[in-house]
Amino acid sequence: MTESFRRSGDYENPYQGAQQQHASSPVNPEWPPPPAYRPSAEQAGDGAPTALLTEPVAQQPRSRRRPRGPVALLAAVAIVAAAIGGGTAYGIQELTGSDTVAASSSTSTNVVPSSQKGTVSGVAKAVSPSIVEINAASNAGSSTGSGVIITSDGEIVTNNHVVAGASSVKVTTNDGKEYTAEVVGTDSSKDLALIKLQNASGLQAATLGDSSGVQVGDEVVAIGSPEGLTGTVTSGIVSALARDVTVSTDEGQQQQQQQGGGGWPFEFGGQEFNGDTGSSTTTYKAIQTDASLNPGNSGGALIDMNGNIIGINSAMYSAAGSSSSNAGSVGLGFAIPINTVKSDLAKLRSGSQS
Repeated sequence: MTESFRRSGDYENPYQGAQQQHASSPVNPEWPPPPAYRPSAEQAGDGAPTALLTEPVAQQPRSRRRPRGPVALLAAVAIVAAAIGGGTAYGIQELTGSDTVAASSSTSTNVVPSSQKGTVSGVAKAVSPSIVEINAASNAGSSTGSGVIITSDGEIVTNNHVVAGASSVKVTTNDGKEYTAEVVGTDSSKDLALIKLQNASGLQAATLGDSSGVQVGDEVVAIGSPEGLTGTVTSGIVSALARDVTVSTDEGQQQQQQQGGGGWPFEFGGQEFNGDTGSSTTTYKAIQTDASLNPGNSGGALIDMNGNIIGINSAMYSAAGSSSSNAGSVGLGFAIPINTVKSDLAKLRSGSQS
């Protein structure tokens, strides 16, 4: 047992008296600090027991305390708002440079009106104005492909093999207007190209989705200009993901395609399709789809059912030695994931011709 000793002259234990005075009279700020009794939050709220502190705790007089709750809350809200606003602006600026690309952070952005959500017709109506037909001409011949508008002033993403080696590029929009375009940048390692329309404004930019959220079995819509049939819409599902597709980077193969050699030559699973890919090739991870793709769909859009672009159609199988009488889709098509496109935009905008 611990005993307490008090010598002559020591002050009396004020605990009980102070507690009584506190209950019956106002606090005098000149009095000494109260004794070591400090109720916890639990005791203040529900009467739970609290241990006595062994040392006095200095407390400021009540008259000096200022309410801080609202001020702290307002400051926190301001900081959060600034962080969100700054982060959003930075993300858009990094992706698009000086222009605005309609980009969604996931595949859940709803481009399609709610009344037509999940329907092929709704997707087609919402996205078709953002898909164009591309006609590229060179000394070797001409080719027809498709493209996706990504800015209102006429930046368009397409396949490198659609425009490579072209001496002139003409683009027809969904409403029938024709523009002259110039090739801004190309990346043969990803089979991507960026072209820019001359004197264009007020165009409807597509919304770029997030291909990392795509799953096998998802319904998709493809829009392009197969065989020059502008604005053709087909639908299907995502058949597989991360397929290793090998395509040619040789301009000679591109010229062969421009001369009417059927679908773009590519390799998959150790086999060549649509002709010889040549000695110079590149391989990328592709989304496989059974949506009908035909020559001319290259560079067009693969779209989810909310209207977001999830891929750029790039390769499709056609029967060996195909001609106009037997060429056609057999449900084996491939698209470059849109995340690959977004990560390559800065390089394409810089004017790289690789």
